[in-house]
Amino acid sequence: MNQAASSGKKGHLRHGARREKRWPTGTPRPVDIHVGSRVRLRRTLLGMSQEKLGDAVKLTFQQIQKYERGANRIGASRLHELSRILDVPVSFFFDDMSDAVIAAEPYGPGLSDQGQTPFDPDPLSRAETLDLVQAYYRITDPKVRKRLFELTKSLASSASDN
Repeated sequence: MNQAASSGKKGHLRHGARREKRWPTGTPRPVDIHVGSRVRLRRTLLGMSQEKLGDAVKLTFQQIQKYERGANRIGASRLHELSRILDVPVSFFFDDMSDAVIAAEPYGPGLSDQGQTPFDPDPLSRAETLDLVQAYYRITDPKVRKRLFELTKSLASSASDN
């Protein structure tokens, strides 16, 4: 029987029961802000509006805004659904999380939070990549865009040859 149930009152602990440290009510948790920013990053990289993403998951664009700001937490099933729609693994939403975000959690580190090799962030998660993709799609002439694409591939190929 859990502690709340044993007291006879929902949500109340019996006298002397240990209370876990909690996040202040109404304040977004850093991990929720991080996950939301990763949703926004991927949505933007795909050129998808908040309204279009909301339609895909049967939510309003306002709810998507709240998720992206970290104001509302994203549940596991919703995160799984977002990963399918945005075509990324669920782990994408937690990638590139800073030590400060992890340290801000009121609970201790998880089993895998220590002794890992440093993570090399996905180039798609960098602000520079987002800027480049947005600039690329602002080029309205498809011929110019294709020539720029070919030039970029050529430059990348010659750089890797050296």
